[in-house]
Amino acid sequence: MKLAILDDYQNVALSMADWSAVERKAEITVFTDHVADRDELLARLEPFDAVCVMRERTPLPREVIERLPRLKLIASTGPGNASIDYTAAAERNIDVTATGYSSTSTVELTWALIMASSRNLVDECTSVRSGGWQTSVGRELEGQVLGILGLGSIGSKIARIGTCFGMTVIAWSQNLDAAKAEAGGATLVSKDDLFGRSDTLSIHLKLSDRTRGLVGADELALMKPTSWLVNTSRGPIVDEAALIEALTNRSIGGAALDVFDTEPLPGDDPLRRLPNALVTPHIGYVAEKLYRTFFEDAAASIDVWLDAANER
Repeated sequence: MKLAILDDYQNVALSMADWSAVERKAEITVFTDHVADRDELLARLEPFDAVCVMRERTPLPREVIERLPRLKLIASTGPGNASIDYTAAAERNIDVTATGYSSTSTVELTWALIMASSRNLVDECTSVRSGGWQTSVGRELEGQVLGILGLGSIGSKIARIGTCFGMTVIAWSQNLDAAKAEAGGATLVSKDDLFGRSDTLSIHLKLSDRTRGLVGADELALMKPTSWLVNTSRGPIVDEAALIEALTNRSIGGAALDVFDTEPLPGDDPLRRLPNALVTPHIGYVAEKLYRTFFEDAAASIDVWLDAANER
């Protein structure tokens, strides 16, 4: 059996878990780079019986799955993976496994982005490193309005932390009612009020047909010229072209983003250069404890699958 571990950017997969049981039964190949071209990806994966994918870095749609005749197992990290066509996998009798998950690292990164943007930490650090000193005046969070788009398990944690900072917390989503908002530590407002009142607006929704493009030019136009948009959920929830225009025209204060339409972010993407865009390379889940959960669970599920495959 041949197993490919894909998109291991930091080259840590084999050190984050005990793969010895798997190594006794299969040949493991680790890829630390990302392949976006469809034909190159198919050529890379063609020899493998099993692949281990880190979240949604390498999508596995029907068009890929149907052209990999040897593929028998997709071991995905996390409890679900929107970039895998589960129906196509089932039609080909390809097993798909999942792992445990914790939102802690994403919650912490969200607040790191909020605080870094409010105090201009990147610019100030760059100034010191280049021999300069103070260059800007930051914003205190206390007394500001924190808007949360999506008050689920992650959004409610963001709300509680916002309250600790002395912020007024408001929220909206399609299915949110006043009781659920209060239980989540926020006050329910209309969608227009959410965008119009928020000093910091943080997105915490799952990507779906309902949420794709939910934040567009009309919503961004409602925001204050000093307000910041924070997105650690999924890039396509925001109309990226509309956001780039708003940042370029400075109709909003800025955006702190960990997720994008295309990942890795293309080298010529304007978001890499805009001074009021604080961007990180989708590292919300890239933390040691969660990585260990991902890779330990993946190794265990692959080992069980190999045993079953050998018995068939």
